[in-house]
Amino acid sequence: MRWENAFWMVACLLFASLPRGQLDTTCHAFVGETVILPCTITSPGELDVSDSKLYWQIESILVHFFHNGEDSLRYQDENYRGRTSLFLDEVKHGNFSLQLSNIRLEDAAVYTCIYKQARALSNKTQKSKIKLDVSGTISYHEKIFLLKKKKIGRRGSV
Repeated sequence: MRWENAFWMVACLLFASLPRGQLDTTCHAFVGETVILPCTITSPGELDVSDSKLYWQIESILVHFFHNGEDSLRYQDENYRGRTSLFLDEVKHGNFSLQLSNIRLEDAAVYTCIYKQARALSNKTQKSKIKLDVSGTISYHEKIFLLKKKKIGRRGSV
């Protein structure tokens, strides 16, 4: 990864940690379903995605990263591996919606969609926040996983 990309990734994580603004929308899903988290911009024509960055994240957790016209999932959080996708044919038209499959209770969160096009005249960063509410029951294995996760979290905060 070039230093410019590393710098931008850090800058986006810091940007996402700034005081929270208003939610753009709320989505609802049940455990096991697939949900689409909407994120769109209006563009006068096709976007040049060959020099753009699109982040989907929850605070500092990287859910999905699209860079220079393709997915770049090397640093994707392991809890989202194999469960996220963009509508690649639609990205150039400003549709940055994220499809999240096999929904889990722990997916409930506020997701942030951040788009940056480096060559744009205004060099603007666009940001959207989407809340995902999840309903349903969890399996025995999921319950054990969550309990272990909670115990590890308590140990780390002592």
